[in-house]
Amino acid sequence: MSDSDPNTEIQPFERSSVEVSELIAGGARLIDVRTAHEHEAARLAGSERIGLEELLERRDEIGKDETVVFYCRIGNRSRMAAEAFSGAGYDAHNLSGGIVQWIEDGQPIEPADGYVAEPGEAAAILEAQARSAGN
Repeated sequence: MSDSDPNTEIQPFERSSVEVSELIAGGARLIDVRTAHEHEAARLAGSERIGLEELLERRDEIGKDETVVFYCRIGNRSRMAAEAFSGAGYDAHNLSGGIVQWIEDGQPIEPADGYVAEPGEAAAILEAQARSAGN
């Protein structure tokens, strides 16, 4: 019996922000699996949004011959996507720590003054109200 926790085991598809930058430079496709309001608030340059809830029905849009990096806010939702696609034979990767870690590592986002939005509709409404009030 091992002392390691299987939930903390590093998966082969996990990538740091530096590794993801290298994958991007090599032409990797970036897919944001977050909600529309999260994507609008801040995103990795050149990424497209395919929400986690849409991935199954849109999987044919992702070629097995292309490198794809999934990301989300902190890496949990995108880890599920990367694990599923990797297991199905895709060259799929997860941005470990998500866009939060990406920003903490000093990597650029768009818009440049963007912010990491909380998931969920209620959070989006509260954030919009706070921003419009100048808080």
